[in-house]
Amino acid sequence: MKNGLSLGDSAVIETTVTEEMFAQFEGVVVHPAYSTVSMVYHMEWAARKLILPYLEEQEEGVGGAVSLKHVGMATLGSNIRIEAVVSELTPGRVLAKVEVRHGNRVIGLGEVKQIILNKQLIQEKLTPHVF
Repeated sequence: MKNGLSLGDSAVIETTVTEEMFAQFEGVVVHPAYSTVSMVYHMEWAARKLILPYLEEQEEGVGGAVSLKHVGMATLGSNIRIEAVVSELTPGRVLAKVEVRHGNRVIGLGEVKQIILNKQLIQEKLTPHVF
């Protein structure tokens, strides 16, 4: 990774809850509210925004872990703000604390770990080996 990413750096995503973000399984809506699956996606996206400016051309970030508590609801049309803050930096790893808000209410808290790998190594692991 390039130098410059520091503890406390942050990245923000803002979005509006759509029907596609509702809690649903196999296309059947369980309830018309912002789903945990959508929250995970947005948390990972915000954390990814932290590392993008610092990746070398041959590097990529991969998800290492996500933990979250979904503690509040948001309905159709609600404005959501997701903020990721670098909380730990080690060689090849970035940990971010993430907070999801609907207005001034916290509706989600969590952490996202990203592992920085060489793109060639990732490709080798994805390529089936024939013996």
